[in-house]
Amino acid sequence: EFHYWRLPSPSLWLDALQKLKAGGYNAVTLYFDWAYHSPAPGVYDFTGIRDVDRLLDMAQQVGIYVIARPGPYINAETDSGGFPGWVDTLKGRSRSGAADFQAASDEWLTHVDQILARHQYTDGRGPIILYQIENEYGYNTDAGYMAHTEQLVRSHGISVPFTQNHCCGDSTWATGTGAVDIVGQDSYPQGFDCSNPTTWHGVDSLPRFRDDAPIYAAEYQGGSFDPWGGPGYDKCRQLTGPDFEKVFYQNNIARGATMQSFYMTVGGTSWGWLPDPSQVYSSYDYGAPIDESRQLTSKADEFKRLGYFVNAVAPLAKTDSATAPAPSNSAIHEDLRVNPDTKTQFVVLRHNDVTSTSDDTTTIKLSTVDGTYPVPQTGRIRLSGRDSKLFVAHYTMGASKLVYSTSEILTHATIGGQDIAVLYGRNGQSGETVLRYSSRPTVTVQSGTATSTWDATKGDLRLDYSHTNGTPIHLRISGGGTARPLELILASDSDAAAYWRYDTGSGPVLIRGGYLLRTATGSGSKLALTGDTRSAGPVEVFGAGVTSVTWNGAVVPTTATAFGSRTGSLPGPVPVSLPSLTWKTHSDTAEAGTSFADSGWTHATKGLAADPYGFHHGNVWYRGHLTPTGAVTSVTVNATTGTSGSFAAWLNGTYLGSGKGGRSITLTVPSGVTKTGRDNVLAVLVDDAGHNEDFKADDTQKEPRGLTSVTLAGTSASIDWRIQGDLGADHPVDPVRGPLNVGGLGGERHGWFLPGFPDSGWSTTTLPHSTGTAGVAWYRSTVTLKLPANQDTPLALSIADSASRHYSALLFVNGWQVGRYVNDVGPQHLFPIPPGIVNPSGTNTIAIAVWSKDDTSAGLGTVSLAALNTYATSLTVGTVQAPGYDPAIYGG
Repeated sequence: EFHYWRLPSPSLWLDALQKLKAGGYNAVTLYFDWAYHSPAPGVYDFTGIRDVDRLLDMAQQVGIYVIARPGPYINAETDSGGFPGWVDTLKGRSRSGAADFQAASDEWLTHVDQILARHQYTDGRGPIILYQIENEYGYNTDAGYMAHTEQLVRSHGISVPFTQNHCCGDSTWATGTGAVDIVGQDSYPQGFDCSNPTTWHGVDSLPRFRDDAPIYAAEYQGGSFDPWGGPGYDKCRQLTGPDFEKVFYQNNIARGATMQSFYMTVGGTSWGWLPDPSQVYSSYDYGAPIDESRQLTSKADEFKRLGYFVNAVAPLAKTDSATAPAPSNSAIHEDLRVNPDTKTQFVVLRHNDVTSTSDDTTTIKLSTVDGTYPVPQTGRIRLSGRDSKLFVAHYTMGASKLVYSTSEILTHATIGGQDIAVLYGRNGQSGETVLRYSSRPTVTVQSGTATSTWDATKGDLRLDYSHTNGTPIHLRISGGGTARPLELILASDSDAAAYWRYDTGSGPVLIRGGYLLRTATGSGSKLALTGDTRSAGPVEVFGAGVTSVTWNGAVVPTTATAFGSRTGSLPGPVPVSLPSLTWKTHSDTAEAGTSFADSGWTHATKGLAADPYGFHHGNVWYRGHLTPTGAVTSVTVNATTGTSGSFAAWLNGTYLGSGKGGRSITLTVPSGVTKTGRDNVLAVLVDDAGHNEDFKADDTQKEPRGLTSVTLAGTSASIDWRIQGDLGADHPVDPVRGPLNVGGLGGERHGWFLPGFPDSGWSTTTLPHSTGTAGVAWYRSTVTLKLPANQDTPLALSIADSASRHYSALLFVNGWQVGRYVNDVGPQHLFPIPPGIVNPSGTNTIAIAVWSKDDTSAGLGTVSLAALNTYATSLTVGTVQAPGYDPAIYGG
């Protein structure tokens, strides 16, 4: 799973897809976020950061299939589960056949399907192989709505099979009205409590919904979201780390699953007001294998080992369950699957209690058409706690016959007149591999240590060795009646992850070295490679007839080895230095005062909720005019903001206090503040943190947002309310960044967050800074960067402050809201900035809107730029063009 809309820099979509392809994935799952493309009824944008045509062309270019998931509902811990704000104002129940909702849904699908239809594998034009109807649609379901949606989508020219991802509830859509071709099951067996990352739960069992359909894990846990105040995504990555991946994903294989899609695989950013307010903060890193800043983690290594294996060992795609003799150690569980055509066997070993951390050994009994064997024949299989192993037996590996191995297969290929196979195991653990030959072959130990034993009766060559980090064993096995010699590479887990396999026009190549191999293009004796390095280091290339190698266009001098490869060295990046930031500041709470001109604001004639006025995202100001005959002694305020939102109130410019959304609070009015018999202004700022999701199709996303009620003590005067949110409301004045980027703060409505805003009149300051006054203040910094060319340097804004200070902040870089920070809640303190948004060799504008909740802790902590890493790369990133400050629009 990858979310293009959580990465608003299209050049980086290619980066993500290349990393998926290089990591062994053969397909990517894509949600298409309706709200991201449609700010108003009939208005749709598929350009710039919303150009999904370009995205699908990139997938075709990379050579990776696509499972398209356009909803119309997507969930995804995003605002309204992907419904636009205007859809939340419809009267009919969403995700049903209600006339108004179905008309809106049809409108969305008509627009997006026009694009998807051009990229279908069935038409020979693109990568889309499956199309998901709806999403986790198990509660409050409407079969007529499903059937109508399917008929509509077919009428749009969508011909690939339909799928659905059952999660919860009664409806699976396997049969009956609205049934789809392939039903999948969503499963998150570890749950979402990253606070206890060492707590494991038992393995689950994926259902086969129909006999004629595969077992499909439509969303299988690839990480976990983290809530406001949570422990942070490093803990989520531990909860769902490589050990979890190994045990649970191989268990799915043991259960017969032939399709597994992992949610999430590429972390992202819920920039602007994208996030669902109750579950996630700005970071959607998810503890994913590829993190929010697009860096590969150890989880990516485990996925790579699995993906390479799945793509290399074709008999795995068709297996039946079989009964295996019990392992010698009763603590160990064994699953056996057999391909009915090739008779290839797949043995999966794990602990009976998958939560066990004990270190155990065992032997197993293996019976194939090659004979019956105690495995291993010498020693024992070691299975550490929370580990799993997947062995292959009776398998044709190139020109050689693999009888069995207690090492796992990474990949194998025929390259340059020889077969090359990479097998791996845990560091320090022994391995045993048995190959079948018609006569005794010649075994040459080219590097490392291994012993070989020949059984002339069976024709078995047994190899015994130990896997060791940093020193792969190379064995050359020739003769024995085979058509080609076998170059057998026996590596540790970590060393195996250093290999990259690509199929070029000149045949397959195997590369060891570099941080990432993006592309490989072969032409005769020439091999052109592109990719990334984190440091200078060696590279080894296996390619048929290759004598000339280039890396990112530069020649790499190489020498031939005894292994049939060529070795050389790759350059690394140069160090990165970042400038410190200087700041200016200005107050932004004019809306609270009595002299503020609000005549142009919208009168709240439809109630106090913000959505009916087109203000769907971000902060909303209310100004209520009243003429009391007596002193107002207190104000009771309630606002519905979403879990992470808050509100604050002022009477005639005097700050009364703040509260949390959804909780009524009574604020005392100091004596002398009320102006009896005259116009008084009660100003309320509400942080609309986003809309709920509609997980159970019960319209929970329609819960009102904004001011809910206000009660005055000391007067019965009526209040004439006026409301102001983001500039342009449903028709944003900045269509490039779109409706989710900003809200209704004064500084947002006047362009204070944009490059080019004239801030010469602002006060200079240093951070940390205290304003001494509750309310909103802005901070701006203009910084010139000179990052090294041809390097990918993920940057982030870093904020440090004492949790005793009570403020929230909106963080803008070059006009893009890259995150929302709540100082006394956390946990996020690093906010990645995508390349393309940041200018690596020029001027950048950072703007921070700080809303302080009390006078004593008002202000902002220390803010700096951080380089999260740097890589020498072939990646080129285009600048995301977006409007700067325009006085004709923002008015100063």
